[in-house]
Amino acid sequence: QVQLVESGGGLVQPGGSLRLSCAVFGWSLDGLRRDAKTIGWFRQAPGREREGVSCLTSYDGRTYYSDSVTGRATISADDVKNTVTLQMSNLKPDDTATYYCAALPLYGSRCPTITIYDSDVRGQGTQVTVSS
Repeated sequence: QVQLVESGGGLVQPGGSLRLSCAVFGWSLDGLRRDAKTIGWFRQAPGREREGVSCLTSYDGRTYYSDSVTGRATISADDVKNTVTLQMSNLKPDDTATYYCAALPLYGSRCPTITIYDSDVRGQGTQVTVSS
């Protein structure tokens, strides 16, 4: 069973940046790909619906972002560190949420649409608070 551990959250002022990391344990990123899985990010804020934020499909190099973070987020994978990173800039108070990474199917529509199921393996989350 793959295990995911998020880190990098914190308190940041509006306009600031954060680098969120998802460390993968139990599988290499290459092993996940060969098992037709990839890593995506989603967030959950109190009183708000879960929102898929970003995903990447390594076989074609494509990355996907929600409308709310497009232009302000970059997802990348580091096979040496076995991590998937979400770099976010120009943060806004609406970005305040707990951010999670999850293992998603590599093929099909769920990664491009960043659709998260309750059954998807995910980490414990990292809190991001954007406030002055």
